[in-house]
Amino acid sequence: MVFHFDKAKAALNDVTNKVHTAVKTGKVPSKADLHAHQHPTPECSDRDSHHMHRFQSFAPQREGNDAKWYVDACGYMWAVSVALQNARQSIWILDWWLSPELYLRRPPAQFEEFRLDRLLFAAAERGVQVNVIVYKEVTQALTLSSSHTKHWLEDNDKTGNIKVFRHPDHLPDKQTMASNVLERIKSSGLSPAKLAALPGDALKGIYGMNDDSVLYWAHHEKLCLVDSKLAFMGGLDLCYGRWDTNQHSIADAHPGDLNKIVFPGQDYNNARIMDFSDVQNWQNNKLDRKWNARMGWTDMSISLRGPVVEDLKDHFAQRWNFIYYEKYGVRNQERYQPLPFRVSRAGIIGHPYQQAEPGAEVEGHGQYEGFRERMRVHYERGYAKLQEGKERFREDALGQDDGYPNGPLGGIQCQIMRSCAKWSHGVPLEHSIATAYIETIRDSKHFVYIENQFFITGTDDRQKPISNKIGAAIVERIIRAARNSEQYHMVVAMPAVPAFAGDLRSDDALATRAIMEFQYNSINRGGYSIYEQIAKAGIDPMQWIRFYNLRSYDRINTSAAMAQAEQESGVSYDQARQGHDAKFGEVGGAEKQGARNPAGDAQAFDRYQAAAAQVPGSGRWDSVAECYMLNGPDIRTVPWDHGGDMHEVDAFVSEELYIHSKLLIADDRKVICGSANLNDRSQLGNHDSEIAILIEDPVEIDSYMAGQPWRAAKFAATLRRQIFRKHLGLIPPQDPSRPDNNYLPVDPSAPQIYDF
Repeated sequence: MVFHFDKAKAALNDVTNKVHTAVKTGKVPSKADLHAHQHPTPECSDRDSHHMHRFQSFAPQREGNDAKWYVDACGYMWAVSVALQNARQSIWILDWWLSPELYLRRPPAQFEEFRLDRLLFAAAERGVQVNVIVYKEVTQALTLSSSHTKHWLEDNDKTGNIKVFRHPDHLPDKQTMASNVLERIKSSGLSPAKLAALPGDALKGIYGMNDDSVLYWAHHEKLCLVDSKLAFMGGLDLCYGRWDTNQHSIADAHPGDLNKIVFPGQDYNNARIMDFSDVQNWQNNKLDRKWNARMGWTDMSISLRGPVVEDLKDHFAQRWNFIYYEKYGVRNQERYQPLPFRVSRAGIIGHPYQQAEPGAEVEGHGQYEGFRERMRVHYERGYAKLQEGKERFREDALGQDDGYPNGPLGGIQCQIMRSCAKWSHGVPLEHSIATAYIETIRDSKHFVYIENQFFITGTDDRQKPISNKIGAAIVERIIRAARNSEQYHMVVAMPAVPAFAGDLRSDDALATRAIMEFQYNSINRGGYSIYEQIAKAGIDPMQWIRFYNLRSYDRINTSAAMAQAEQESGVSYDQARQGHDAKFGEVGGAEKQGARNPAGDAQAFDRYQAAAAQVPGSGRWDSVAECYMLNGPDIRTVPWDHGGDMHEVDAFVSEELYIHSKLLIADDRKVICGSANLNDRSQLGNHDSEIAILIEDPVEIDSYMAGQPWRAAKFAATLRRQIFRKHLGLIPPQDPSRPDNNYLPVDPSAPQIYDF
C-alpha cells in the first residue's frame, strides 16, 4: 500500500475528532462541508475561531514601511546578494526551489564569489544562523532535487549554522509513523475492534488515502529574511532559469571570449524544449546553445523594511516550527531547533484588538489562537536548548526591542496575506490572497492590470472543477462599469503557452493542453467564461478587458569567429563552454564533478580561449536584444560576418517571453504581488501554500486616469509604468555588471530610479 503522507499529516492534526465522528455517525465530513471559496458570512466556514483583519488574513495592516520594486531578476538578485553579504545575525529563506550553484551577479567570470552557496557558506563562517525551507518535490513529477539542495548546503557547511528543512514528506519514515500515527491512534482511546469497525473512508483519512490527497500540493512561497529587518518576496525563487535582464537576451554564445557567458550551466534553459535534468550536476546542460534559444523570464519582486517584516518573520517561524515538531523533533538532532518568535504590534492600523478595561493588556493576536497556544508550548519546551550558545540569535529572533517608535509611523501601508491550511502550516484554512484579489477588483475605480503565470478562474458554480471566483469578480465589475457608463478597463498579461516541454500535439503534452483548455474556458470558451458572461449581459467584452502575451527575438552568434577559433584550437565551442561551466561550477574538487573530466574540460577551455584571443572581433554583437530597447540600434545596421544572408537568417531565434509574475495593480494606487498564481492551486488555501502583500503608498503623484487628472500612488504608478515601458521596449537595456540604485535593497540612501 502506498501511503499519501501529505494527507496523513493533515489527518493527524485532527485524527481524534475525525475518528470519533466516524464512530458516531458512520461517515467522514466531506470537503464541501468544511469549505467553500466564497462564504455567505464574513467568517470562513472552517468551524474555527477566525481573525478580524481585512481579508481575514493572519496579519494586520501596518504602516511605517518602505518598499522597493524590481522588474526582472537582474537587479533583484543583485540586491539579495548585497543583503546576504552584509548579514550579521540571521538568514531565513523559504523557496519552492533553491539552486545552491545559482549566480546572483553576472557574468560568473567577474563575480565568482557571488554564487548563492558561497554567500551562505561565508555567512555561516561569520556566525550567521541560516535557516532554509524548501519544497520536497514528488520526484516522479519534478526535477528540483531538493535533496541536493539540503545535502549540498549542510554537508559543505563546516560550522553547523546552516539548517535545511524539506517538506512535505510524501511517504512516512519509520520514526514519524511511530511517533505520530501510532500515538494518535492510541490517544483516540479506540480499541482494535472499534478501529476495525470504522468505515473505510475513516481509515483512509487516518492513513492519508482520502480522495482529496495533497500528494502534489507544494510550498510555493518565495521569501528571504535577513537580520530580521530586511525582507525580499515576490515571484522569484533563488533557482535556475529565473535570472534575466530587462532586454531578455535569449542568445548566449560568445565565440570571442567564453568569460562573457551570462547563463552558465543549467541556467541556460528553455522549458518548452527541454525540462531541467540532473540538476545536482549543474554543469550537465544538454541544451545546445549554438542552435537553441533560451526562454526569457519576466517577473517582479520587492524588498521591504518596517513593521510588515514582523509578519513575514511570523510566517516563516510558524512554518519552521510546524515542520520541526512534525518531522524533526522526534529525531533529536542537535543541529535543528525550533525558532522562537513573538507578535509585534508596531505600526498596526485598523486592528480589532480590545481591552477588557482601560489599562489592561490588549487581548487577541488576530491570528489562530489554537496555533498560538501550541507555539507557546513549543517555545517553552525549546527555550532551555535555545539558551545554550544562542543568546545573540535569540535576542534577534525574539525581537526584544523591535526598534519602532510608539504612535503613528506614516510611510507605506502594507498587509501580508497567505494561502495555507493544516497540511502546509498546521493552521485552519486561510485564503486571504483570494479575498484580497476579489475585493480589490470589486473596489477598483478605473483600471486593473493583472500579470500572472496562469489564468484559471470561475464565474459560476457550474464551471467545474474550478472553484475560485476571481473571474466572477471581474465579470461583476465590468458589467457594473458598463451599466453605469464608467470609464473602466482591464489588461491581463499571461504566457502564450505554459512552460512545459514537448510538442503540444503529442500525448506527452496532455497536461499542458489541459491547462490551456482551463485557461480558454476561463477567458472565452465553454459557456461560463469571462467573455461569454459579459456578452450575455449585452456588453462587448473586447471593449473592457483584453489579454496579451509576450515574445522576444535574438541572434545566436555562430559567426566566422566561432568557426575560426574552433579550427585553430582543435576544440569545439561546446567542449570549451563545458570547460567554462566546470571551472565556475566547481566546489570541492574533482570528486564532485561526477563522470566528467575536469582536467580535460579545463584544457579545452584554455585552448579555445587562447585561440579566440587571436581572432578579430570584439563580441559586440553576441546578442542583438538591445535593438528593441530604448535608443537601441536599427537591427538592419548590425553587422554579420559569416556565410551570407541566409546563414544570418538561420541564426535568428524567437521564443515566448515567459510571464511568471503574480501581480495585480489597481488604479495605479494598490499593488498585490507575491507567489500566488491565478488558479485554484494558489488561491483556495488548502492546496499550494502561498504568500502575498498588498501595498498602498500614501505618497501621491500627478497622473491621468480615464482621461482625467488622477492622484496616483507613487509605488504603484512607477511600478506599472516601468513594466509597460519595459514590455514596449521603452527603457534602456540593462548592463548586469554595472549596478545602479535599482540593484540595491530598499534603503533611504538608495532611492528607486525611474524616468517618466
